[in-house]
Amino acid sequence: MDSAASEKSIIALDGWLQTPAGAYVRAWEQACLDELTADIFGYNAVQIGLPQIDALAASRMPNKWQAATRTSSRELVALGAGKRQIAVALDFAELPFASQSLDLVVMPHVLEFAAEPHQVLREVERVLIPEGQLIICGFNPASLWGLRQGLRCVTRSAYLPVAGEFISMPRMKDWLKLLNLGVSRSHFGCYAPPCRTAQWIERYAFMEPAGQRWWPYLGAVYMVHAIKRVKGMTMIGPAWNKKSATAPQAVPATNRK
Repeated sequence: MDSAASEKSIIALDGWLQTPAGAYVRAWEQACLDELTADIFGYNAVQIGLPQIDALAASRMPNKWQAATRTSSRELVALGAGKRQIAVALDFAELPFASQSLDLVVMPHVLEFAAEPHQVLREVERVLIPEGQLIICGFNPASLWGLRQGLRCVTRSAYLPVAGEFISMPRMKDWLKLLNLGVSRSHFGCYAPPCRTAQWIERYAFMEPAGQRWWPYLGAVYMVHAIKRVKGMTMIGPAWNKKSATAPQAVPATNRK
């Protein structure tokens, strides 16, 4: 996928997010991101892509930025009215941040629509500090939605944006492992069938708790929480006071002449 196709796919995703299914996904991801980011501490956090979701709304970090492509700049200007700090990046493969300068990076649905997803991940690894954290959102191909998308040749209609190359959870973990980004937690959600109306999606609301319990890895959307590990780095704990001896100890000495 070249850069032009990547921008077109991002535009297609923006339109899809306004549909009932897109609103369903945005609601689940917003709730999950609020829960995750509230317990992540640091100074600098960046959300890359998908300005329709305020991924850092619950974060308590003092410095928070939104990065997006040129095609989403208008939406970012509108978000500026909400007192969100804006940092526009023209290319996700070349992030305008110094190396080891960010404590948290959130990427909702960026890699599956990026022209060079491996390069984007390498850039994220570069800008993260040691023990910095990364959250990735993506569509799960091993789900009812993924199956429906695979049958688009038969049904002659796609349920999700066609230009996206959806990445499975095992494949995503392999990519992260190669960059020393260890997966801490993973979450799945949106278990309703691929319906096109809000009424039918609401009718299948009972599948959300059932899916979490009986088939947790078949959610339409997943979220991966990873931590940047640095080889040879050890965390220094508190220095505990050593207990003094309860009785004097004999010390050998040389004989005096």
